[in-house]
Amino acid sequence: MNEKVIKRENASEESAAMRPAVNVVEDATGITLYADLPGVLKEKLSIHVGGDNLILEGELEINSPPNMEAIHAEVDLSRYRRVFTLSRELDGDKVSAGFRHGVLELRIQKAEHAQPRRIVVQTA
Repeated sequence: MNEKVIKRENASEESAAMRPAVNVVEDATGITLYADLPGVLKEKLSIHVGGDNLILEGELEINSPPNMEAIHAEVDLSRYRRVFTLSRELDGDKVSAGFRHGVLELRIQKAEHAQPRRIVVQTA
């Protein structure tokens, strides 16, 4: 992950939630972020861009059978949360999202000033 494009915020603010695994790929026009959010329904997913922060949150629904108590549980938190700081290269107003099979796909376009552009050479 290119730290100048997107970087993780302090983990202490995320301690009450699980951090989803994330892959970020970059091309000439922007980045695509893939976040694994197993067990989260689309209706329980929240994505916010505020200032230069991108916030991903999702709530899990873990239902235990009635009258049963867990004797071993490795998932003790019922929500995901991850906060990223967006670089100035990215345009927080140009974000699109898709969610399929527990994987969130976010596309964030680069700001116009960061887009590659071709310079035409003039002849005299």
